[in-house]
Amino acid sequence: MTDRFKLFALAICAVALLPAAARADDVSAWSQDTRSAARLIAGTNKNETVLRAGVEIKLNPGWKTYWRYPGDSGVPPKFDFSGSENLARARVFYPVPSLHSDETGQTLGYDNGVVFPLRVMPREPGKPVRLRVKIDYAVCEKLCVPAEGQAELLLAPGASGEDAALTAAEKRVPAPATAAEAGLIARRVNGGPKPLVMVDVAAPDNVPVQLFVEGPSGDWALPIPKPAQGAPAGRRHFGFELDGLPPGVDPKSRFDLIFTVVKGDRAFEVATHLD
Repeated sequence: MTDRFKLFALAICAVALLPAAARADDVSAWSQDTRSAARLIAGTNKNETVLRAGVEIKLNPGWKTYWRYPGDSGVPPKFDFSGSENLARARVFYPVPSLHSDETGQTLGYDNGVVFPLRVMPREPGKPVRLRVKIDYAVCEKLCVPAEGQAELLLAPGASGEDAALTAAEKRVPAPATAAEAGLIARRVNGGPKPLVMVDVAAPDNVPVQLFVEGPSGDWALPIPKPAQGAPAGRRHFGFELDGLPPGVDPKSRFDLIFTVVKGDRAFEVATHLD
């Protein structure tokens, strides 16, 4: 065997023995219980500095889980990525939820299942990220029960067979917009201990509109705005009381609110001041 052939053979062996960490996966294994299951999925990635992924939760028929703000009851999902390798940051995005009403009130969440898109930033771009997540969430039928899952997935640039599912979920994430771009005006209309806030939204008359509101932090629990009568053509009215504020917050003070505006199949997220 010539020296040149020996070197070629050694090179082939070296490539074959590269660690599996150099190859990314499309999905993790399901982490499941009797009512639900959770896993990580990868999207097609062409960028080494920001990788697309998602947390997928599937539910048994008749069960639901919650949005980041659950409404009158429920528990929002929590995601812990602290066990990951080569991870600088993972940001979770929330698709538009559905509004559910029953004898206990109104809640916001997802039926059947949901994919929460992720934007994953490697600590060292160009190297794979071993993404590990612990998920704490709740699932509800007539009663709510806690659930948890753990998943692990290697992320790197490349194609993924789960890209269509992730792209569909990304399209349902509300787009950031200013109040002017969304045609939204919010104002207090009285000065009681729980002032009434009226919200005016621009929308074509033949398009269904929903409105959700959140405070500036997770310890706010504002009511879900209710449709109100009297809007002129091309506008919709909603109202809610400034109830569920954290202790010590003056309901007559100036603060920020986050509105999610759903107009047909389009959704916007609007951060605005309530003066």
